[in-house]
Amino acid sequence: MRTRRAAAERSIGRRAAAGAVVFLAALTGCTAEPSVAGIVPPSSDYAGVAFVDDVDFGAPQGVLLDICLPDDVEEDAPAVVSVHGGGWRQGDKAQRPWRDTCAWLASEGFVVFQPNYRLAPDHPYPAAIEDVSRAVRWARQNAQVERFGHDPERIGAFGDSAGGNLVSLLGTRGEGPRTVGTRVDAVVELSAPIDLTLAGTALGGLSSDFQRVQLDYLGCASYDDCRIAADASPVTSVDASDPPFFVAHSTDEFIPVEQAEAFVARLEEAGIEAEFVPVAGSGHALAILDDDLRERIATWLHEQLDA
Repeated sequence: MRTRRAAAERSIGRRAAAGAVVFLAALTGCTAEPSVAGIVPPSSDYAGVAFVDDVDFGAPQGVLLDICLPDDVEEDAPAVVSVHGGGWRQGDKAQRPWRDTCAWLASEGFVVFQPNYRLAPDHPYPAAIEDVSRAVRWARQNAQVERFGHDPERIGAFGDSAGGNLVSLLGTRGEGPRTVGTRVDAVVELSAPIDLTLAGTALGGLSSDFQRVQLDYLGCASYDDCRIAADASPVTSVDASDPPFFVAHSTDEFIPVEQAEAFVARLEEAGIEAEFVPVAGSGHALAILDDDLRERIATWLHEQLDA
């Protein structure tokens, strides 16, 4: 039988990672690739969290996955697949902002699977979502359930920016039960680009710089003949079998808040529960993840996955 603790009793309110903002600028596509020197240990002390690093989950090109585990993991604990951002072209699970995100979620009682994925432009869509989907399927295998102690029928997803796009695709692709295959049972996305089509660029006026980032990810020279853009856009595949969503987005950042608003409207139109948290200011992705938002997210994930 599953053992559960009330979400309100959990230790929440961890401080945000000190180095997060340094890496977030890379999401605009205007900065240099992060160097190996930028890959550092966690900046926060999360007592009671264990790390299992660089696990082979069967992805191509040697792409690996980390697991963050609560030391006092409950029997049949809920799990979360956490996906890093970086404009689909940069970022690594080992970099401080995402390493700390993995540790924070584990400190809240989740078994966390945090994969890397193949990066654009060398590996355009659908390489990234194929890798992330593979991580979900791998986490459901009996061998992983026996090793890490999680419940394969209670898997949620968390992602920021490009990672938010990918976990939103996890939530909206496919139909039917959310407890099998690559489906997930709850999705948290921060500052995600949701509509990658030409029409989506008009939602709030997406900058030309980020339009170029999107096109590189899609493997398209222009939007004029980029049919794959709709398939890469979570907003186009919403149906009534999709999981509940938690959407947080700044009101004045470079991914226009209109993208989040249109997505939430589409989810609600399909009868999907959607909690929308607009955040004042221009902070992007993990930069908005303060103590209050962390508490709301952890509580919401437990409400969805402990039910």
